[in-house]
Amino acid sequence: MKNILFIILASLVFFSCSHQTEIHKHFNCKPTTFKDLEEVKDVKNLFSLELPKSWKTNLYYDDIQSSIYTADTTKQLTESLLLDVTFINKSINFDTSFKLEREQEDVSRSLINIKSEETTFLEKPSYYTVSKGKKGKFEYQVCHVFIKINDQNFILAKAEVYGDSLVNKRLCDALALMEKIKNIQ
Repeated sequence: MKNILFIILASLVFFSCSHQTEIHKHFNCKPTTFKDLEEVKDVKNLFSLELPKSWKTNLYYDDIQSSIYTADTTKQLTESLLLDVTFINKSINFDTSFKLEREQEDVSRSLINIKSEETTFLEKPSYYTVSKGKKGKFEYQVCHVFIKINDQNFILAKAEVYGDSLVNKRLCDALALMEKIKNIQ
């Protein structure tokens, strides 16, 4: 009886830990773990993010937004990822107009949209896009995740990866870090 109970409990733990978000499923992500993380709070104390201590991080704010921008500067640009998480004091609705604006923004930046979808991320209504293009001499992909916090605020989490080496893994790493966003409000 104890063995059956153990197997059931182990199965529940396994399946609850292996739950993937829709975005993770799109990238076919495998579990990612980072070592030696520290909590970084934005200047306005609106949210925090757990990041590797060795990464270079900058903070930015103005009247309507507060950002944490980070990258692993110990690696070449084509082996790293750039992550920008911004809390924006503005309402957002994932309606047709919003989606059309995202498409037009991609076109204006010479990006090709690979995927866009409404989903739930961090247990909040969300919308993500994945686009690819070229910046300078580098191919790159960018993933935008818009997370509606409430009627007046949203978070925009943006990950950029350059080059063609391990692009999917680096985007999965970025998503794993995005999942560490904590809304302090």
